[in-house]
Amino acid sequence: MTITFLGTPTGGPAQLPVYSFRVPAGFPSPAADHLERHISLDELFELRAPHVYLVQVEGDSMQGAGIYSGDLLIVDRSREAEHGDIVIAAVNSEPVCKRLYRRGGVVILQSENPAYPPRYILEGDDLVMWGVVRYSVRDHAV
Repeated sequence: MTITFLGTPTGGPAQLPVYSFRVPAGFPSPAADHLERHISLDELFELRAPHVYLVQVEGDSMQGAGIYSGDLLIVDRSREAEHGDIVIAAVNSEPVCKRLYRRGGVVILQSENPAYPPRYILEGDDLVMWGVVRYSVRDHAV
């Protein structure tokens, strides 16, 4: 998996409409015209926070976690990485996106695709946590 660092987001907060109904995946709702409020994606995802940055991933090693090639990840570098978190890390200066497992003194960076083996962090390895993945964004346009 390749990671492209896009840096911190820029631009102003845009207010988007939020409707007071959930979009059905089956039959349309008759209440589809009821606007409840406006929200800012900047505020919702804390995009303006200095500890948040964006990366774009390439590859299929995290598809079992719903992260696909081309997805944009919103990463929080202020969060302490815990067992089970999806992290952006560097192993011997090579950036990766993996799920973190800690068992006793053993640290494993696990892919979410059975085609890829787990990466055990060994005594001589240099592991640096660059942040915890909070959200992913996917372009569904064909």
